[in-house]
Amino acid sequence: MDEMLKTIFEGIVNGDANSVKENVQKAVDAGLSAEDILKKGLVPAMAEVGDLFEKNEFFVPEMLIAARAMQGGLALLKPLLASADVQSAGSIVIATVAGDLHDIGKNLVGMMLEGAGFDIYDLGTDASPEQFVEAVKQHSPEIIAMSALLTTTMPSMKNTILALEEAGLRDQVKVIIGGAPVTEDFAADIGADGFAMDASRAATLAKKLVE
Repeated sequence: MDEMLKTIFEGIVNGDANSVKENVQKAVDAGLSAEDILKKGLVPAMAEVGDLFEKNEFFVPEMLIAARAMQGGLALLKPLLASADVQSAGSIVIATVAGDLHDIGKNLVGMMLEGAGFDIYDLGTDASPEQFVEAVKQHSPEIIAMSALLTTTMPSMKNTILALEEAGLRDQVKVIIGGAPVTEDFAADIGADGFAMDASRAATLAKKLVE
């Protein structure tokens, strides 16, 4: 790995936002392509963070700090990636479902997905089935990702899938779900395409679904 990319990688894993921004800028100034910085620096670093989380060596606070450090670097790259027309891993509409205002888990999933190279359209919290349908029409994402932190809001996930079916859009998009009370069985019952118990596994699942 190029020394500059290695420094960016280490900065993200260590959650050092200032170092990441500084070194991404240095890499750009030195003539490294935005695509190489993204795909050989940022994406592998977030994959490493996910691995450390799954091994119980990192926990949610460390993941959040690393993801924020990654986002600082990504913000510098985004205009360059757009102008170079770099292919993203795909696009994902993400939100916490209707009636649910929890957003920490959803935000972390969004950051991990962004770190895996996806374009993210975040509808925020309390997103109705109609908002999801509208977002699918507008953005044509490969995936929608729904989060629920309350058992009382889980039925909204099923209602969103039904709304996609009624709009004739269900076949065009994969649906993944997650959140503390959500289970694999529930995902199967409502006809979702996948379930992830945490942000790291959500990124792995999304990559599998678009392959």
